[in-house]
Amino acid sequence: MFTGIIEAIGTITAIEPKGSDQRMRINTDKLDMSDVRLGDSIAVSGVCLTAVQLESDGFWADVSGETISCTVFSELSTKTPVNLEKALTPTTRLGGHLVTGHVDGVGKVLKRMDDGRSVRIQIEAPKSLGRYIAAKGSICVDGVSLTVNSVDGSVFDLNIVPHTLDETTMSDFQTGRHVNLEVDIIARYLERLLSGEQTQTTSITEELLVEYGFIK
Repeated sequence: MFTGIIEAIGTITAIEPKGSDQRMRINTDKLDMSDVRLGDSIAVSGVCLTAVQLESDGFWADVSGETISCTVFSELSTKTPVNLEKALTPTTRLGGHLVTGHVDGVGKVLKRMDDGRSVRIQIEAPKSLGRYIAAKGSICVDGVSLTVNSVDGSVFDLNIVPHTLDETTMSDFQTGRHVNLEVDIIARYLERLLSGEQTQTTSITEELLVEYGFIK
């Protein structure tokens, strides 16, 4: 799990084709890797990747064909900057919102407009994701936890403050750019709950508690 608070801007330094998959090297720049171990998860522009090889200034990760087809990773090349965040720990401050690193779809930047020192960005999400996006709700864009200003169908607006522009790749966002999107997982669970779909209803009885050892 992640929070959507970006810790560093890294760079793709190598992409090695492995059949339908890839092995990718990411330079981690200022990201503190002292507590990262082999097999740990790191979010790369919103995609949860497993570190399969660690180096002093970066790490290697395997990227499956499924991930390539469902994210903007199909458009990445060497020297591409990426947002980086290490997986959260029990003591991590949850400054953003709960992010899984499992991308739901690819969006497209429709507009970019200066607004004082901030920037307003309008993004079009896949139509299937529109129902999960709510005004003043949370969304993850290329790994960045953001608050939705307004929404119209599957098109939503964001206000990007100077700090976020400085500390993430969002300063490079221009019209036509594709971005990874992950909707708020709470919205997904609420949809499932409110749909009333249940495969089985089990009543908690004394016999059931005895069967599973809760009472004797």
